[in-house]
Amino acid sequence: MKKIALFVTGLVLSVTAFAQFEGSIEFKMETKKDTTTNIYYVKGDHVKLDQLGKKTGKVEGSFVFDMSNKQIKFVNPARKVWGEHKSETPPVIKGKCETTKTKNTKTFLGKKCTEYVVKNTEENTQISYWITSDKFDFFVPVVKMWNRKDKQSIYFNQIKDLPKGAMPMASYETTIDGKAVSKLEMTKIEKKTLELTQVSVPADYKKFEQ
Repeated sequence: MKKIALFVTGLVLSVTAFAQFEGSIEFKMETKKDTTTNIYYVKGDHVKLDQLGKKTGKVEGSFVFDMSNKQIKFVNPARKVWGEHKSETPPVIKGKCETTKTKNTKTFLGKKCTEYVVKNTEENTQISYWITSDKFDFFVPVVKMWNRKDKQSIYFNQIKDLPKGAMPMASYETTIDGKAVSKLEMTKIEKKTLELTQVSVPADYKKFEQ
């Protein structure tokens, strides 16, 4: 009985150790033209991304990801409607992206990160990603599902063999000669229990019909 109890205890501890992050993650994206604040809300296979207005600080739009069914929905709070979001066509990359895992490390929000650099001479682009390996299992699948055409997303998808639970805490896009183009930085991470309604389309919203 003691052996069984020890085995069960070990199994529970093992499952708990590898449980995915649940809570919220806030980050800022800066380009030459704009600065936006976004918040991920994560619960199991469900993720909601809120995009906040620069002046109002209120949610202007959201995307709801159901990773188990590989579905994405857009949400418009102003009109109280939602619709099915179709993933964009695969982006075309000119030239070749070269990926390097460096030995450089930094700490962001208390999490140790390793630098990965993706460089493409023909597109005159280099992006440094500072990636942590924790329990952020949602991040890589969400980026692949969303399939955005901005270079921060495109180049991240070129990194192979990332560790389980990997997520960039910061990323800096420059030209090959070092001129700043865009940057993304996590500004707050909060572990907390969420209700499923917090990562779903509000019940009173209507489906958008074209």
